[in-house]
Amino acid sequence: MAKNVAEKQASSRELTKAQWKLKEMKQNWVAYVMVAPYMILFTLFTIVPVVLSIFISFTDFNMLEWPNIVWLKNYVTLFFDDDIFLIAIKNTFIFAVIVGPSSYLMSFLVAWFINELPPKIRAIVTLIFYAPSISGQVYLIWGTLFSSDSYGWANAVLIKLGIIDAEIAWFQNEAYVMPLCIVVSLWTSLGTSFLAFIAGLQGIDHSLFEAGAVDGVRNRWQELYYITLPSMKPQLMFGAVMSITGSFGFGGIVTALAGFPSVNYCAHTIMHHLEDYGGQRYEIGYSSAIAVILFLMMIGANMLVKKILSKLGT
Repeated sequence: MAKNVAEKQASSRELTKAQWKLKEMKQNWVAYVMVAPYMILFTLFTIVPVVLSIFISFTDFNMLEWPNIVWLKNYVTLFFDDDIFLIAIKNTFIFAVIVGPSSYLMSFLVAWFINELPPKIRAIVTLIFYAPSISGQVYLIWGTLFSSDSYGWANAVLIKLGIIDAEIAWFQNEAYVMPLCIVVSLWTSLGTSFLAFIAGLQGIDHSLFEAGAVDGVRNRWQELYYITLPSMKPQLMFGAVMSITGSFGFGGIVTALAGFPSVNYCAHTIMHHLEDYGGQRYEIGYSSAIAVILFLMMIGANMLVKKILSKLGT
């Protein structure tokens, strides 16, 4: 008897909640109409492709024949019979661990520095730092700087100084490809997250600093930890997502500078492996499995960062 009463009460609460949601939607129908185009596009071009990719990863689909279910065969092959994929995972983690946190920290510190400048100077300096991330000539500059012949600036300077006797083929030597690509990535990393940090710093209420001084905040580092960072958690989270996405999706710079594939796969990443099987071999089932693994890695990294950022200022 008591169980039936409890079930009726739970059903009544659910009905009440559903009625409240329906009433709220009717009252704010204009807002839902305004949001609908974005939600429709997001569903069609993000959620649906992700779901389809997960499903196709369990098949041997090749875009010509009807897909056959192979269950976990693609994943088993990736981890136990694909040595290049293991190299790609290692390189991707190296890029992500170095470039992700470094670009994130660098973006915040540069934004923090620029925020202290007068408005007109701030606008000019922001453009100077942001320009490399949107410039189409980035790879041309670095390709010229580290050209493999004597016309390359790095080779010319090193030969002139007597440090080397012959030209170095920088992007054809596996000892230099990874470090150079990491440097180029860091140089171009002041992008969207950098602008988000500047916006977040500009939006902090200055009365918080006055209140902090009354409560015992004595220096800029205490202001940073107890006031600045907690006040811009949304921007910090957004910047973290962009940095993680960029570091795990690293690949375009390697392709532009070192070719595809890089020498001895020394800078081969998961994105390169995905492009190889999906864009050139058209093994869509196998490439979907690669994409799912990359997606799970990004989700895990984002959850870890979210947990770390939630403790700021606590």
